Amino acid sequence: MFRKFRILFLLIVLATVGLTAWRSQARLTAWEHSIHVALYPIAADDSPTTAHYVGQLDADSVAEIGQWIEGESRRYGKNVLQPVVVRIAPPLASRPPLPPARPGAFDAILWSLQLRWWAARHDTISGPKPQIRLFVLYHDPERTPALPHSTGLSKGQLGLIHAFASRPQHRQNAVIIAHELLHVFGASDKYDPASGQPIHPQGYAEPTRSPLLPQEMAEIMGGRIPLAAERSEIPDGLAETLIGPDSAREIGLLGR
Repeated sequence: MFRKFRILFLLIVLATVGLTAWRSQARLTAWEHSIHVALYPIAADDSPTTAHYVGQLDADSVAEIGQWIEGESRRYGKNVLQPVVVRIAPPLASRPPLPPARPGAFDAILWSLQLRWWAARHDTISGPKPQIRLFVLYHDPERTPALPHSTGLSKGQLGLIHAFASRPQHRQNAVIIAHELLHVFGASDKYDPASGQPIHPQGYAEPTRSPLLPQEMAEIMGGRIPLAAERSEIPDGLAETLIGPDSAREIGLLGR
């Protein structure tokens, strides 16, 4: 009986959250006003390298993300001044709840609610209330050579992102953050989850290019620059990425 009551309670909460999220999502994809995005840096380990890197992050560290989105929105005919304003909060000492390793449907719902509750209690940024909150866990690459999977939740306007605490990888971090940010806006992945290879045509920056391969840019939701049929590379930075037509439609930059 208790389990049935708990499920019913969760369904009621989710219905309420879903209605609120639907209204918020409509505002995000209208591209009529600036969307305020807050980035909360968090040390994911106790490494001095990570602590130093997180401590020196500032507004300039995230400026290119907003500039890149502005350039892409103008490419699709939108003329909002600063369509996305990215601000950085003071580092958080607390770490968010991580998703279960092999979540069932109920576990995924419960984790989503836990993350939203945690996020509401750790909103430490000053200034305008952010519409989107991105919690970025930075890892020392010497300790974590491969990053865990990041998540962008369009229904919660939240992102839980993993990045490297490394200056040489700063621009690639921006690609990961921008990718998850577009998930929050409603864009879907455009790569094969088994191989990691971009899917043609929607995951290619230039799907009609002749010859098709190698490509010179990455479609941001495809994640990589296709070089051969089964080979691709991670872009060095946002300058080597763009928002393709399919992703643009999903986030409202291009008419559906």
